[in-house]
Amino acid sequence: MTRSRTCEACGAALITRPQGGRPARYCSNACRQRALRRRLAARRAAPSEPPAAAVHDHGPVLPSALDSFVGRQQEMSRLRALLRSTRLLTLTGAGGVGKTRLALEFARGLPNRFARVDLVELDSLQDGSLLTQSVAAALGVGERAGRTGADGLVRAIGDTSRLLVLDNCEHLVEPCARLVGILLGRCPRLRILATGREALRVPGETVFRVGELSLPPADAGDDVQALLRADAVRLFVERASSRSPGFSLDRGNGRTVGEICRRLDGLTLAVELAARHVGALAPGDILAGLDDQLCRLDLLADGSRTGPRRHSGLAAAVDWSHRLLDPAEQAVFRRLAVLVGGFDVAAARSVCVGGGIGPGQVFRILCALEAKSLVVRLPGDAAPTRFRQLGAIRAYALERLRASGELPGTLRRALAWLTGLADRDRGDVFADQASSPLAVERDNLSSVLACATGHDEAAQARLTLELARVHYQQEQPSAARALLTGPPGVADGPAPGGAAPALAARVACQQADLDEALRRGEQAVARERTRRDPAGLANALDARAAARLCREEFTEAVADLRECRDVLASLGTPEEIAWCAHHLAWALLQAGEAHEADAIMARCLPVLREHAPWTRTAAALHTAGAVRVALGQPESAEQLFTEVLRITPGTSFHSLYPVEGLALVAAQRGDPQRALRLYEASAQARRRLDTEPEAPWRRTMEQAADRARKLLSPAAREAAAAGARGLHGERLVAYALRTRNGADERSRLTARELMVVELVREGLTNRQIAERLRLSVHTVATHLDKVRDKLGLRSRTQIALWAADENRKLWFRDIRHATPGARGAE
Repeated sequence: MTRSRTCEACGAALITRPQGGRPARYCSNACRQRALRRRLAARRAAPSEPPAAAVHDHGPVLPSALDSFVGRQQEMSRLRALLRSTRLLTLTGAGGVGKTRLALEFARGLPNRFARVDLVELDSLQDGSLLTQSVAAALGVGERAGRTGADGLVRAIGDTSRLLVLDNCEHLVEPCARLVGILLGRCPRLRILATGREALRVPGETVFRVGELSLPPADAGDDVQALLRADAVRLFVERASSRSPGFSLDRGNGRTVGEICRRLDGLTLAVELAARHVGALAPGDILAGLDDQLCRLDLLADGSRTGPRRHSGLAAAVDWSHRLLDPAEQAVFRRLAVLVGGFDVAAARSVCVGGGIGPGQVFRILCALEAKSLVVRLPGDAAPTRFRQLGAIRAYALERLRASGELPGTLRRALAWLTGLADRDRGDVFADQASSPLAVERDNLSSVLACATGHDEAAQARLTLELARVHYQQEQPSAARALLTGPPGVADGPAPGGAAPALAARVACQQADLDEALRRGEQAVARERTRRDPAGLANALDARAAARLCREEFTEAVADLRECRDVLASLGTPEEIAWCAHHLAWALLQAGEAHEADAIMARCLPVLREHAPWTRTAAALHTAGAVRVALGQPESAEQLFTEVLRITPGTSFHSLYPVEGLALVAAQRGDPQRALRLYEASAQARRRLDTEPEAPWRRTMEQAADRARKLLSPAAREAAAAGARGLHGERLVAYALRTRNGADERSRLTARELMVVELVREGLTNRQIAERLRLSVHTVATHLDKVRDKLGLRSRTQIALWAADENRKLWFRDIRHATPGARGAE
């Protein structure tokens, strides 16, 4: 007997018996059943919906792999066992060994034990002081007044069962360790999976070293079966066959491929890079090239915390891949290193031209680099396609860029490219409130500004303002304020314009620092009054009005916005005038002038519908709806709020305002249960997103909810709250729009479950229901448990009240008449 194969479920060694026959795949019947359950679960999840572990309420989905995952079955089994007994699991190992891919595959394959799985990629973050803000941005957590940094994260995570994947911690070990300690100490159901080149050294940490891929034994020779038992060889063959269809391992190339994998120490990235040369080079040529490079200086180890020994194989592979490029490809490869946040083709053209490389060549070269795995395409089908260099490869490319003497020129081109992007919104009066074209380039903008000291100071000041604007729009006011007011704060700089202090005023409003907000607003207006720039003055007046609205100084805010509208009239820009008028209408509503506000919205809303982006149109529609509610016109208010919901993504916090507006409409129409259910559903969504509405709107909602509660019985109040727990995302939008129909309900409850619910509504006991439907009492109880889980209800009374909804009675009758007594699917 000889041990060779491993169990596909648990990784245990299997026994190959001499009598032959089909080889075993599992070590026991338990493992066979476990594998069957996994396959069945995968079939149910695809293609209609992704695995639950990879789906979030509002966060990003774990990136889908663009190629196959090879090997690591034993590691996956061990990680599953470890995560059951530890709350901090750190994957350590050499650069390029495959820590990130293993962590993502492991997180993707977890059962439905976590309510949410979040991925935070740290490789582009250079400043440890920004770690908390970067984690918050990745989780979609905005800062709120009185809660900054780790406090905001702790509140957002709370007591939910979540897995946080922190990828590439090695260059931020100390700040990562501090943040992890805080989160684990204050979030009792949080578990963290970290990757890095060394342990975080936090109490309670379990360290799992990710080793190299298994290698063939030295005596394997050209035995194909023995070679393919090694994960490194199988990975090489998989990637090589993708690069060169038809490639396979045979006795003619087996010995050479095995030796390539050994020379690369089984490091995942190194094996993949070498395999991608198949097709252009024979395996023998690849091996010869690696031999020539093994003694060269390890460029990737310069400054590494782990030392050069851990990177020699990876450095040899990257250096060898680089030497196979032609001079133009080498130039583009090294110049891309300044774009740490990724890039599209337009960015690559702007930054990489020069030195004999024209814009028309860059696309071809970029495609060649992607084919050779020196840049990777980011997952997703959104246009334009974006690429990035892996961290280790980018470090190598940056060393090459410094050595070539091209770093200053490349940074100048990057500054010019970013300035060009910023110029796209130069004509927007209210740029702070418009989507910035630099939002997707935030990491590139931050990195280039950090490296480009001593270059064009005017361009740097302009881009610093743009970076602060991006932070403001992404609800990261601390980072924005540091850029605006800290050294070399642009808000206090020598530039005479008021754009920076106007933005600083809005940032202070986000932080509820109302005195600072007004001070900055006054500063912006004073600066702009000394200039002859109507657009700048209008922006400053709008910012000061925002500060005064936050301070509930409604009369003064109305005066500012009237002046702002008059200033804009001289510019002849209909959209900007309409946007300012919408702000004026909101201020008038708060000041108690609903009739004038309604007249203003009647004039500005058609303009915004025609010319403005959906975000501005949605805000204006909400204002118009709120005005109609104040005027006691629920029918027209409902039409306006419904229009907002139809143009707003259901997962966006923008959809919560019209949902709350429809709650007010329901209250005015005398439907307190619907009003309370919408209010509670919106409130729980705001808690989940950690976002709050403006104080006047919040008070209006709370007062309406209190009135609705007083009109309902305790059971009805509880039923409304219970029903709200099952409403979120698209389901909440559908309920608010009254588009839930029989098909929607049947997609949640089976026909048998609907029949059981209808009989509960009629007051029958479980035994009576069992007799009526010819079921066992136990089966009836099981059906009711499933109903409670699906609808988020707790008691039999709540189920009866849910079933009593007039909108559902006809559906229940249809189900009962269609299947009067048949056993059906139980």
